[in-house]
Amino acid sequence: MDLSSEDNLRLNVLLANKPRAIRIDESKLIVSCLSDKGELSVSLHPTGRPEPYLRAVRELISGNILGSPGGYPVYLRRWTRMGQMRDESLEQLLMLGEPEAVVAAVCSPGLTEELARRAWWAMEDAENARRMLANPVIAGSGLGGELATYLIEFLPFETESDRMMESVCLVLQPGLISPEERQDLWQKAARKQAYLLGFLRALPDDLPEPLPPRPDIEQLDQVLAPLAAEGNPVARLLLRCASGGGQRFLDSLSRVLAKPPNQDVVTATFDLMREYFSPMRPEGEPRLSLAELQAEADAFAKEDASSRAASNGAESSATAAEAEVKAACAVCLACLPRIGPEMSALRLLSGVSYATLRPVLPDPTTLGTLMRRKLMPVVEPLQAAIACLRTARD
Repeated sequence: MDLSSEDNLRLNVLLANKPRAIRIDESKLIVSCLSDKGELSVSLHPTGRPEPYLRAVRELISGNILGSPGGYPVYLRRWTRMGQMRDESLEQLLMLGEPEAVVAAVCSPGLTEELARRAWWAMEDAENARRMLANPVIAGSGLGGELATYLIEFLPFETESDRMMESVCLVLQPGLISPEERQDLWQKAARKQAYLLGFLRALPDDLPEPLPPRPDIEQLDQVLAPLAAEGNPVARLLLRCASGGGQRFLDSLSRVLAKPPNQDVVTATFDLMREYFSPMRPEGEPRLSLAELQAEADAFAKEDASSRAASNGAESSATAAEAEVKAACAVCLACLPRIGPEMSALRLLSGVSYATLRPVLPDPTTLGTLMRRKLMPVVEPLQAAIACLRTARD
């Protein structure tokens, strides 16, 4: 389809103004550009159906910017979304008036603050804001606060739990929001488990309103602090959990597990637990059912130092990291034998995964009350393990 002579002329004048970015409002049929002279716009007057007419507009723009009338190669969508577009192409991408080209630009690791501002002008979108805040360069720039404010304002309209979690996690990066905004978001997290998970991912050791340390923190510190100073990872993890920040983390984790809205939140919670308690399981995700995890954790905590040493010598497949953790556990138990239950709890929580969830929830569409009822055989032992880490022992 040919453009009207009037639109052709105006678009060529617009392109002659050396645009830095172009956007096309398909509903209002307006082409806008960001140039050194500010924002310029051209109203389109289609000579036929809007869709093919807009395609012809994009062909004109592409021919001027890229020297090719074919427009942005949409078949490269997955490639560019993976951040593999060459940095020298980013400026051109923002001048094509193609939403997918803007997405390709914001996914690029070579994005600068100036290009990010042009991309944001071209396409204000929550997903683009998240992509750019995941880039440390953009998050630390003057644009970072603006993107964080947009995501906070857009949160009530998000419907997917994973997007809520990611948005909250990203806006909690240092310097992006005010203490008042952070506190307001924390209060909302009391009713939104997805928000709370965002806090747990972003600030596991610096959550708002820390709780008092575990009642026996002085004894734990007296015995375990010297071991932690020597590099004992298990001692460090125990002290982390016993601190005020650790107690708040465990309390918040328990609240998420008590009433998860959907399986996405449950899976994300399990991933978070595995990461937090990972010093207890350097070999990674075990992919065991709950019964297998419980048996393995109980056996792990009951081994004494001599049996651990014999086991380490017999298991040729054991990695150096695994051997180190087993030895670290043996040292902690030798110095403070009463923490055996805590050892078992840490080992259990470090091993949860989708394999733990699958036997009780084979249907991924199960939600709400029915989902929580089916989850009880898994959640109750995990809650007991969390409670163990929050309870002092004689």
